[in-house]
Amino acid sequence: MRILLIEDDPMIGRTMQLELQDASFATDWVKTGDTALTSLQVHPYDVVLLDLGLPERDGLTILKTLRRNGNSVPVLIITARDTLQDRVAGLDAGADDYIVKPFEMDEVLARIRAVSRRKSASSNPIMGNDSLTLDPATFQACVAGQTPVQLTNREFSLLHALLIRPGSILSRSDLESKIYGWGEEVESNAVEFLIHSLRKKLGTNTIKNIRGAGWMVPKSQ
Repeated sequence: MRILLIEDDPMIGRTMQLELQDASFATDWVKTGDTALTSLQVHPYDVVLLDLGLPERDGLTILKTLRRNGNSVPVLIITARDTLQDRVAGLDAGADDYIVKPFEMDEVLARIRAVSRRKSASSNPIMGNDSLTLDPATFQACVAGQTPVQLTNREFSLLHALLIRPGSILSRSDLESKIYGWGEEVESNAVEFLIHSLRKKLGTNTIKNIRGAGWMVPKSQ
């Protein structure tokens, strides 16, 4: 999952970026409203974390621009503005959730998982097909009838990307965009290495290679 963090406070922004990366989210961090809009035009994101008090353009302007342009990416406002009027204005402008600073990162992560489930039209936190499941809360995957297996952060990120829509083919660049943020060095053959590792843990038929196109997790097995 790739997240855009829009936060001008350097201490809060860096702390959040590290926490999100530790939770296996590829995270791009920008500090101004104009840079945020440019990033959203260039890259597809799964979730946006949006501060309201930003240089150049405020958060509400960014949010209204996104929705006016038909961009339905889930947006979580994270701000120190805590009045009822602020919360109503943010939600009415198109935000999917509203979190007031100070906050606990565990709650932010849970809310990211919740909006992701809503986007995929599923109320079940467990992802999967009829034989493979993935629990975003524990980073454990399980093949039917077997003991759950603990995944590394990057193994989880890759499998999570494939399980958002079982049956859809993701290319190498698609998968790299889900496991690496800006400034992170993309390791040679990282995708193949992770898929090999997941197959060893979960079975060779768990992830299918579609020659010349990419990889997929079947809808059913």
